[in-house]
Amino acid sequence: MKKINILLAVLSIVLLSSCEGFLDVKPSNSAAAETSILTAADAKVVINGLMRKMTSSDYYGRNFFMYGDAKGGDFAISSQGRGLDALYTFNHSASSNSYSGFWSQIYHNILQANNLIVNIEKIEADGKGSTVLSECKGQALTARALMYFDLVRLYGKPYTMDKTSYGVPLVLEPLDASAQPTRATVEAVYTQILKDLADAEPILSKLARTTAINGYINFYANKAIQARVNLTMGRYPEALAAAEAVITSGKYTLYANNNWVSSWSSQFGSESIFELAVYPSEADLLTGSLGYYLMRQAKKTGAMGWFMASDFYLNRLKEDATDVRWGIMEYDETSTTRFGSCVKYSGANGLGDKGTPSAVNIKVIRLSEMYLIAAESAFSQPTPDKVKASNYLNEIRKRAPALIPSTSTTVTLDMIIDEKSKEFFAEGQRYFDMIRLNKTITFNDDFIKPAVIITHRTVSIDRTFYKAILPISKSEIDANPAIAGQQNPGY
Repeated sequence: MKKINILLAVLSIVLLSSCEGFLDVKPSNSAAAETSILTAADAKVVINGLMRKMTSSDYYGRNFFMYGDAKGGDFAISSQGRGLDALYTFNHSASSNSYSGFWSQIYHNILQANNLIVNIEKIEADGKGSTVLSECKGQALTARALMYFDLVRLYGKPYTMDKTSYGVPLVLEPLDASAQPTRATVEAVYTQILKDLADAEPILSKLARTTAINGYINFYANKAIQARVNLTMGRYPEALAAAEAVITSGKYTLYANNNWVSSWSSQFGSESIFELAVYPSEADLLTGSLGYYLMRQAKKTGAMGWFMASDFYLNRLKEDATDVRWGIMEYDETSTTRFGSCVKYSGANGLGDKGTPSAVNIKVIRLSEMYLIAAESAFSQPTPDKVKASNYLNEIRKRAPALIPSTSTTVTLDMIIDEKSKEFFAEGQRYFDMIRLNKTITFNDDFIKPAVIITHRTVSIDRTFYKAILPISKSEIDANPAIAGQQNPGY
């Protein structure tokens, strides 16, 4: 295999090509990658392709969000067989239900980012840089950081649990066919993530601090990702600083309660920091989309209705019958009174502004997350600031107007984490929060008996359960024998 070339990226804009193992991606012709990106226009084509690839069903388009809620206990299923149920049952092995699409798709994206970064740096070294090229480089660095962050959380132990354990291979330049990279430590991967974000920040600060870039990464998306990463690492002062940089910027505003539900039927709203565009003619997964997977089966032809809210999630919402977040719930297949079906991704129980229940944009990072990261970080830093924690929490808690606001004496970590569960249902956050905080996850298994008997996990798990992270698939090990001895424990 020659180095990954630009033609593959160009084709990805218009085709949903299948992804092979990241060591086995074939170039479309023999052109060398070094000569493929020659102009700012070339670089913009690659960025467009990269953003498009991030909406794949194996990534933010569906499976990554499903992973976080199915494994985090906020979803439940009533039977098996419609797809992705192994996420809930933890029925994983290296040879079956390994969900290797995460690995192959995200590395496929990383190779595109690497190619772009390397080529832009060569152009800049020749004194031919430009504002547009710099902007593309800043976006590619930030995207690479986010993708490595997602990979290391899928395949590596939590940073706060064992940062010396295996993470994922760090690939930072186009690969040759003979390359067989081994897994770096969790700590080394996080170090690279922070470096990419730090390298990109001044570039994006100069170019886009005051400008929203709909569908792309800007300075504040970079800061928001910094907040996420530092929170996951337990670096609470750094997470607080990054979150507050976004909150105090004035570039984004929280939705009023009467606008929260309708925000799911529109695109690029006032809370959206990083949102991936999906259009009927581009990136629309149709019946394979999140909207169809969560829609009640009888509602529309092709709807899966597979995952629904667990009793435990609904009990949180039931704390306030006037909580605005009930507005994106409707009754599920179990009855006409149980509101367990999520319609966030089908235009908030409508067709959205694109006239289809599947082509709904993916809101990767929203402002409300920054408030809750700030609340948790203020509460958890070495010298807790419970006044600040309470104030930030209450800004989101207002979405349940009947709840008594928290105070510096009543605010708790559980209140913050439960509020995050209510706010980000079906957005893939719950599992990662529970795992990084070393909390026990209890599943709503009684709700699904006797239709489903769970044999691959117990009713409750914590992060010591070996299936808390995914196995490296057999196909990847076959493609790269160097990692054969680096399989995750238990698999």
